[in-house]
Amino acid sequence: MIIILLGPPGSGKGTHAELLARRWNLSHIATGDIFRSEITRETPLGLRVKEFLEKGLLVPDELVLLVIEQSLRKGKNRGCVFDGFPRTLNQAFELDRILAQWHLAVSFVFLLEISEAEILRRLTTRRVCRQCQAIYNLESKPPKVSGKCDICGGELYQREDDMEETIKKRIRVYQEETKELIPFYEKKGLLYRVSGEKEEIQEAINKIIESQR
Repeated sequence: MIIILLGPPGSGKGTHAELLARRWNLSHIATGDIFRSEITRETPLGLRVKEFLEKGLLVPDELVLLVIEQSLRKGKNRGCVFDGFPRTLNQAFELDRILAQWHLAVSFVFLLEISEAEILRRLTTRRVCRQCQAIYNLESKPPKVSGKCDICGGELYQREDDMEETIKKRIRVYQEETKELIPFYEKKGLLYRVSGEKEEIQEAINKIIESQR
C-alpha cells in the first residue's frame, strides 16, 4: 500500500504519517526529516538543500527524487506513507515511474485542509531541539523546562522556516506548486479531502482505507 499525505506546512502531515505507518505497518518517508538530517550532518546534499530551505523555497526535483528512490528501495516491500511528497506534477509523474519499476502504484492520496491563520498559530510556536531534533510547541506541547528538551536537555530553537514571513512564503509556494497536483490525483480517483482535529482526521483516513481493502 502506497499512501500520500498532502497539505500546507503545519497541517500535521508528519504526525498523521507516523500514526498511519504504525497502524498499517508502513515505512514513513518524510523528505523534510531526511533533508534536515543531512543538513545537521553537513553532508554535500545537506549543504545544497540548506540554501533552499532557509529561503522558504522548494528543494529542486533532482535532489528530492534522489532521496525518494533511495528510500523506496529500502521500504518497498512494506509499503510506505509519503509525508509532503510529491509537491509538483513532475514529481508525481516521476513517482509513478519509480513505483512502476517494482510493479507498485499509489493507493490513496489524502489532502489535509487547514486555514492560513491556524498554520501560522501552529508553526510560529514550534520549537526544535538542536541535539536530538525533538519537536515541541509552546502552546500544545511545551517543554517541562522553558528552552530545554525534555529528552536530552538540549537547547530548543525556532527554525528559520518556522518564522512568520518564511511560513507565509512557504504557503504561497505550496499553493502555486500544488495547483496542478490536486486535480491530477482527483482525476485518478485517488484524492480524499480531510479536515478537523487530529483524532477526527485519523479516524476518517483509517475508515477510507478499510473501506477500500
